[in-house]
Amino acid sequence: MRNWRIAGVVALLVIVVAIPLYAVREAQQRAAELPIPEAHATFVGREQCIDCHADAYESWLGSHHDDAMDFANEQTVLGDFNDAEFEYNGITSRFYRKDDKYFVHTEGPGGEMAEFPVLYTFGVEPLQQYLVPFEGGRLQALSTAWDVDRERWFFLYPDTDIAADDWLHWTRNGQNWNGMCAECHSTNLRKNFDAESNTFSTEWSEIDVSCEACHGPGSKHVDWANVDPMGRPIVDNYDLVVDTSDIDNRQLVDLCAPCHARRAEIGDYDHSQVDLLEITVPSLLIEGLYHADGQILEEDYVWGSFLQSKMYANEVRCDDCHDVHSLKLHKQGNDLCLQCHLGDTYDSYDHHFHQKFVEGEPSDGALCVKCHMPEQAFMVIDYRADHSLRVPRPDLSLEIGVPNGCSQSGCHDDQTVEWSVEAYTDWYGKARKPHFGTVMAAARNGDPGAEDGLHALLESTLYPVIIRATALNALQAYPGERTDDAMRRALADEEALLRVTAVDAVAQQTPEGLVDHLGPMLFDPVRGVRIRAAARLGGVGREYFKAYQRDALDKELAEYIEATKRNLDFAASGMNLANLYASQGDAASAERYYRMALEVDDLFFPAKMNLAVLVSQQGNNAEAERLLREVLAAYPEQYDAAYSLALLLVGMNQVDEGLSYLARAAEGMPQHSRVQYNYGLLLAQLSRDDDAEVALRSALDLEPENFDFLYALIDFHYKRGQLDKALEFADRMIQAHPLQRFGHEVKAAIEGR
Repeated sequence: MRNWRIAGVVALLVIVVAIPLYAVREAQQRAAELPIPEAHATFVGREQCIDCHADAYESWLGSHHDDAMDFANEQTVLGDFNDAEFEYNGITSRFYRKDDKYFVHTEGPGGEMAEFPVLYTFGVEPLQQYLVPFEGGRLQALSTAWDVDRERWFFLYPDTDIAADDWLHWTRNGQNWNGMCAECHSTNLRKNFDAESNTFSTEWSEIDVSCEACHGPGSKHVDWANVDPMGRPIVDNYDLVVDTSDIDNRQLVDLCAPCHARRAEIGDYDHSQVDLLEITVPSLLIEGLYHADGQILEEDYVWGSFLQSKMYANEVRCDDCHDVHSLKLHKQGNDLCLQCHLGDTYDSYDHHFHQKFVEGEPSDGALCVKCHMPEQAFMVIDYRADHSLRVPRPDLSLEIGVPNGCSQSGCHDDQTVEWSVEAYTDWYGKARKPHFGTVMAAARNGDPGAEDGLHALLESTLYPVIIRATALNALQAYPGERTDDAMRRALADEEALLRVTAVDAVAQQTPEGLVDHLGPMLFDPVRGVRIRAAARLGGVGREYFKAYQRDALDKELAEYIEATKRNLDFAASGMNLANLYASQGDAASAERYYRMALEVDDLFFPAKMNLAVLVSQQGNNAEAERLLREVLAAYPEQYDAAYSLALLLVGMNQVDEGLSYLARAAEGMPQHSRVQYNYGLLLAQLSRDDDAEVALRSALDLEPENFDFLYALIDFHYKRGQLDKALEFADRMIQAHPLQRFGHEVKAAIEGR
């Protein structure tokens, strides 16, 4: 019960090697003989593109990319700054002008009312936000935004009381433009965060999403174009860095993904990457971001949804529906879908069972997108369509509690789900195709029976890779030889998303085993896989690596540290770096970065829980207790924290209170076998025999062959003179572990009593 576990990776060891002078001279000579490398392309700005690409430029003007960000002036500001007032939660904000500048008087840092200048507009439709400069190079996005259609101010987090010290307050990191927004609203952005001074020196070449945001730096292309056409050299892709012509649907969709995917960034986007995972690791269809059936739940930015679709599997691309420069749809209504689908088959009553017109007006029920791309509001009024283009499944709403297009689109939200299921069955019959969502829902609930389904999803190449990777990630909850084999196969898969998922998910094991599994991944062709492998291997002693592996580990671990430090304005990055140092045994550095993470967001409970473990190991149980109680005060259903606090209190001989938290954890995590086991041991210690037996049997039911659980029940019944029951579990131990002597010996001891 005292063996707390903390995830972590190792800190980089800097090795200094003395190099002989003659070797240096030889290297200098060889370098002088090499050809001078070709200069990298640089960003030149849209003005260099207009003469040759006037049509594309005119189409782009006024697009959402063009208006992604701009300087605040008469032409760009849409909101009412004529001494307009907006009151929310007792705070009255006033928006006004002084000469040609824009200001807001509102609650600032520490809850104090103050005046703030507005320097930039952010977005254009259906809402517009405004950016305010702060010390340290920060730009902060106001949480009060302008509703363009209704011409009103509104609060982005309705029914929420956000205190001035909350991470989500507009003056804090949750609303920081530099880290949260800038990457996808400007061209050639460099965040340039310095963790030591806690400052930004963020730069861009153009304030909005301009030509080179998609085509890459254009200097070489411009030089090529400035040569007389008769004398232009033959070059690949007209000397543009990014291929946008003659590419397949995967390449084009991945071209949009750096901004249109929910992701973790691991580097600045310099447009030279071959694989998406060189600069970012996309999020899987995990709980909290997506519904169990893959429908969008949070702001998921399209890519993860579209990858699930049959359209993507059949080589449909973003530009089949959207003009790449204006971003407008090529056609309106069902005509967009009828570019590919037969109207007689799909744009007919026999397919959708809705009238095209109701009282002379077009009917929403006959629109393809209403059923197959239901919308959800984000930022209160920004309705975004689910791009998985799925068949409505109201039956899954009943079975696993996910939304469905019939109710979600505002068409039949006045009806019960049962009504939708009945209507659907009348139209299309009772037959239903199996859906991966039922397996994912079962896995999220900790159902032991979900393991087979997860393996089936993973092994079938008929499922999109993002679904297979999500299944692989979920298999972490089902340890064993079968899962280990699946992880090993995934490490060798041709899909980088599966490889990086396996790197993160492969079970912690002996140092030799971990190096055997992940050592080869240090040489993966994709950067995201390599550095995540280095992070996992960082805590392993160097003696377990071959010399060439140690060199690779040093290199990739240095890249991992650099990428993590780049994002220390996020609490998760501080925690990840702390975990790395903790695994190396560098407690001082680990503590520093845990505390740095909590300075960014003091409600980020994973860092707080890991810090509690660390300070407890240092003998500071009082702070560990305080930290865990803070987690539970903010997140009462964080049962892992209740479990950790219970173990801590029992270790401090506060058994009664420890038992109450252990009971809370056991109730909240019924599928966590080790929690049930420890709860049973403590109950037995306190002579609460009936409850103890129930808890111990619950643990064994979850892991029927677990040696510790079998031994605990043998010991429990033996000490109480219940020899028949003790013998029953001794037999089960022998059956599960026939080669271990202990089971045979304990059976003989029971029979000889």
